[in-house]
Amino acid sequence: MPEQRPAIDLNADLGEGFGRWSLTDDDALLTVVTSANVACGFHAGDPATMRRVCELAAARGVAIGAQVGYRDLAGFGRRAMDVPAPELAADVAYQIGALDLFARAAGAGVAYVKPHGALYNRAVHDAGQAAAVVEGITLAGRPLPVLGLPGSRLHEAAAAAGLPTVAEAFADRAYTAAGTLVPRTEPGAVVTDPDTVVERSIGIARDHVITSRDGQRIAVRAGSLCLHGDTDSATDLARRVRAALTAAGITLERFA
Repeated sequence: MPEQRPAIDLNADLGEGFGRWSLTDDDALLTVVTSANVACGFHAGDPATMRRVCELAAARGVAIGAQVGYRDLAGFGRRAMDVPAPELAADVAYQIGALDLFARAAGAGVAYVKPHGALYNRAVHDAGQAAAVVEGITLAGRPLPVLGLPGSRLHEAAAAAGLPTVAEAFADRAYTAAGTLVPRTEPGAVVTDPDTVVERSIGIARDHVITSRDGQRIAVRAGSLCLHGDTDSATDLARRVRAALTAAGITLERFA
């Protein structure tokens, strides 16, 4: 039997404009990624943007994910917030429902959920906020897969609720020795050298390892690799990563 080629999903945060202001190059990135984390209007995005991105993603066979966040347009969802669990669960369900309307109108549907920014990082270690996110997904009515950091409280809560979990890794973010992301407030949290990002992408997808900020090799089994769409030259870097993965014999395929 021939050896099975390694495979991984490529995801990016899309639809992060608002009104006349645009951030990500959605059209271009949707020719590269296999899954799109679409902002649902709380940390970024608006109805017209959500509709347009869903239509483009559906036409190109890209999985549509609901990227849910804190209600924080001014801070782009990256500010720490204390939201009561019942309110957060309702906010998550509301965002999923809004995006699913546009996804279904485009002939698809929301295929998974991924928290954004401060909510993503909070749900790594905060069991209460993680449980509220999972409650919101359940309230939305379907057992959607949850994309997040492996070993997180979010994945624990999702698994306990019977939701599928998908482990995510980041080639352009620095890791701690514990396998968590270095906070963006710290120097070097974002890896900007393109060659390094490409090298780390192959390491994650083929070798299942990544090097922490202090030089330790960390085992990482990821079903999806995140490419940030709001960084400089994001589209060019995403194309380089995709080409390098393909050249390394890695199959690119959506997980949902």
